[in-house]
Amino acid sequence: MRRSLYLKDDDYRLSFLYGNFTTLTRFTEADLERVVTEGLSPLNVSIHTTDPELRAEMLRNRRGATSLRWLRALLDHGIEVHAQVVVCPGRNDGEVLVDTFTGILEEYPELADVAVVPLGVSRFSTESAMRAHTPEEALAVIEAVNDAQVMFGEILGHPMVHAADEYYLLAGVPFPEAEVYGDFSMHEDGIGMARAFEVEFNGDVETGIGVQSGFFDWVDGAPAHGYRAPRSVGGESTAVALGCRGDAPVGVLSGPLGSRVLAPLVESLCRDDVRVIEVPNDYFGGNTGVTGLMVGDDLVRALADQPKGHRYLLPDVCLSRGVFLDGMSPRDLPVPVEVIPTDGVSLRRALSHRGHPRVPVPETSDA
Repeated sequence: MRRSLYLKDDDYRLSFLYGNFTTLTRFTEADLERVVTEGLSPLNVSIHTTDPELRAEMLRNRRGATSLRWLRALLDHGIEVHAQVVVCPGRNDGEVLVDTFTGILEEYPELADVAVVPLGVSRFSTESAMRAHTPEEALAVIEAVNDAQVMFGEILGHPMVHAADEYYLLAGVPFPEAEVYGDFSMHEDGIGMARAFEVEFNGDVETGIGVQSGFFDWVDGAPAHGYRAPRSVGGESTAVALGCRGDAPVGVLSGPLGSRVLAPLVESLCRDDVRVIEVPNDYFGGNTGVTGLMVGDDLVRALADQPKGHRYLLPDVCLSRGVFLDGMSPRDLPVPVEVIPTDGVSLRRALSHRGHPRVPVPETSDA
């Protein structure tokens, strides 16, 4: 799941339609003509490294060594391209990552931006070369990105490259200030999400910032179904079998990574009736900690010992057409939950609105 070391190439049409990242290894002259003629822009391209041999090895595709020529062609034809570098410890980090930044500056300076994201490893991973970053490695990536931002800023006038929020959480260092992320254009790549959520939660904006489907839209190969489908039935957030008293304590459900972002925000409210409930991800295992990959089975365990009669807020990012990735439904949880949009504005409003009216339980559908 998520970012894997060896990736199958995605169709460029999925990149345009759904925001997926493509490695361009199956791209052709005919594809280029269609992209340019039909104005299929923006596109998202996975670079990973500008070292041809290493890129082919990482993609397990000999075409990976030469397919970035299509990136140059896309940029030459004025196609807007957002790039991604999935950093795999021991493979394309360290000096290789620094060389990749230099290669991007020399060969692809017209890129809109570059997202630097960590490798995701689940318990289903079978590649021995796949492992999660250590805190020290995460800090090294942040430092490399900081140096690259200075380089890009001096030459291009903008920082170009940004590290995913996960790196700051893993390294235990503060996130960059909100201003660094500009208009949060890389929100969907997990970059600036924490600061955006903070801005939303603190009431500095009245609507959610960026794409609202959460911390795992970076997944390669995600069409508009499954975990890219509408989060809740009918596209509306819904309270599920809610019947709590108006002054009931509140538990906010979140994955391990999200919990570390939410905890200080909730503490800032100075309310002893609101708590964050961290939900470990045993279903996927590994270093999976994003809220969007919470599943029903893990939520059942997390809620098993929670008191009845409390309000439990569930972010809709973990639902696809009203069900979790393991096929369970909010109906299957041991306590009623209230499904809300995954943004700080919605959480702030939910916490300020005590005593929501009872709402009918929605019917789930795969249609």
